[in-house]
Amino acid sequence: MKIQNRQVKILEILRAMQRIVTINELVDILGVSGITIRRDLQELEEKKAVIRTHGGCMLAGRLAMETEYHKRVAVNFELKRAIGKRAAKEINDGDIILIEEGTTCFHLSTHLSHFKSLSVYTNSLALISELSRMPNITLNLLGGVVDMDHYSVSGYITESMIEHIKFDKVFLEVDALDTSGICYENNESIARLAKIMLRQGKERILLCDHTKLGRNAYFSYASLDDFDKWITTPEINEEQLKLFRKKTDVILTE
Repeated sequence: MKIQNRQVKILEILRAMQRIVTINELVDILGVSGITIRRDLQELEEKKAVIRTHGGCMLAGRLAMETEYHKRVAVNFELKRAIGKRAAKEINDGDIILIEEGTTCFHLSTHLSHFKSLSVYTNSLALISELSRMPNITLNLLGGVVDMDHYSVSGYITESMIEHIKFDKVFLEVDALDTSGICYENNESIARLAKIMLRQGKERILLCDHTKLGRNAYFSYASLDDFDKWITTPEINEEQLKLFRKKTDVILTE
């Protein structure tokens, strides 16, 4: 088999399997040596067609983006997990809720399997695979322009859809929170969408751990005063906490 044809075949295999494929699997399928496969993968990686992994490779597409997204989910994992677990207690069976894209909000989605009935709207592509496993949840993916950097959808269509729905609870997060309680995002489109989401919630809940406090970001979209509750981690000094509690109901994780 010619080099070009073999590399096309490798890409076809990766598209079909939609997972990490090992070098040994490619050797068996294509009937060539491991050295040949490694050389092909090196060339495909240089063309940015695949991403090499330990002992194999993946297609440089959706699967790769989801893998990168979940690496961000793993940052401060225990802090985000605690917030997600506590946030789930704010939900009632039968609620219609909106969960924003974001890695802290993702951890909320992992604690929803016990509900008998729940309708979830989201612009997060990552929540598709997570919530589709839960048969009692009606998952509604908002339309819009795909943003692979954030593994989400956004834009005019997304904003328009949200403006026509009222939610029992809206769950949002931030890239940064300053000491006066102003919420910031690094992305202008996300900040604009978050502002619209905030208006559509009967109850608005911020999910943000203490490490976001004092960080730098560029686009403000709300203040703590705009939220009914803020679920966060307890490592905030008492004086600052008192100031924040004048603005909203602050709930600390255990």
